Order: sequence, then C-alpha cells, then structure tokens
Amino acid sequence: MINTLRILGNIEGISYLLLLGVAMPMKYYFGIPEAVKTVGMAHGVLFVAYCLLLALCMKKFNWTLKFGTLLFIATLIPFGTFATDRKLRKKVTD
Repeated sequence: MINTLRILGNIEGISYLLLLGVAMPMKYYFGIPEAVKTVGMAHGVLFVAYCLLLALCMKKFNWTLKFGTLLFIATLIPFGTFATDRKLRKKVTD
C-alpha cells in the first residue's frame, strides 16, 4: 500500500509540474485554454486519489498526524512529492 502511495505521489507530482510548466504557459502565452482544463482535471483526480490513499495509509500504519500533514503539504509544493518519496521508501523498508 505504501508503494502504491509512492507511485501515485510521483505521478501526481509530474501532473502538477505539467500543469504549472506546460499547460499554464499554453493557456496564457499561446491562448490554448483547453490545456489547463485537461491537465487540471487529471491533476485534480490524482490529487484527490493521493489524499484518500494517504488517509488510508495513516490509519492502517498508525502514522502520526505530523507525518501525514508533511506528506499532504508536500503535494502543494512543486517537487514536494519527490522529496517525500525518500521518507516513504524508508517506511517500506522498516
């Protein structure tokens, strides 16, 4: 389950970077608003899925609220989920 959270976190992080680095410039510089609609919807679905899976992992593995909050806040910061991936990898090996 933790490996699934790691994979989903990485995919969600990539979708966030695509939204900020590709879709937003396409909308504002090239006048293609459909890019933000498409990538934004995909990112939103991945974000919600990550949050739900995070809540399930917190309950199943008895993670602290501090650790769960750290993982959640990381999803709001570009490259954040990639940084917290190391912490999740360590949880898998423990």
